[in-house]
Amino acid sequence: MNIPNTLTLLRIFLVPILVALLLTRTDGGLFLGMGVFGVAVLTDYLDGYLARRRNEVTRLGTLLDPIADKLLTAAAFISLVEMNAVPAWMVVIIVGREFAVTGLRNIAAGRGILIPASGLGKGKMVSQVIAIFLLLLATRVPALGLPALLALWVVVLLALVSGADYVRRFWREGNRAPTPSAEEYPRAVHAK
Repeated sequence: MNIPNTLTLLRIFLVPILVALLLTRTDGGLFLGMGVFGVAVLTDYLDGYLARRRNEVTRLGTLLDPIADKLLTAAAFISLVEMNAVPAWMVVIIVGREFAVTGLRNIAAGRGILIPASGLGKGKMVSQVIAIFLLLLATRVPALGLPALLALWVVVLLALVSGADYVRRFWREGNRAPTPSAEEYPRAVHAK
């Protein structure tokens, strides 16, 4: 364990707290939930920064970081559906893209292929954070409703475009690399 991995685990630990606070449906719960979400987003930035700066990139961190990100954003979006703040079909597209990309990346890793995060994927993550904050604020400040909805549409469009980009990269890279043998498979899965 190191500091970056501890921050990633903290982010995972904050997910149920976030959901509980958001679903209390009180102003205090909403604003505390936004604070928890903000702290969790900060840990996402810090764990990557510290891991690279201190040369502490580990397999555990490489595996847990994207899971923590997806848990955090999925929990926030699903909570927003429960709060009747967003249409469920839009959240299904966003969360479905996350599952699809994770599946493709795992299949590729099993073949010894690393498909790194793209600029589109990183832009999608930034747009998700902005949209979640706006959508949460819009539940109490109706004037933010239209900007929040526009931000959600940006997230949906980036989810579709970046998802299609991952599929394209998966097929392109998948046709170049051989599938590892049974003996090589465990090493290929952890070769990040």
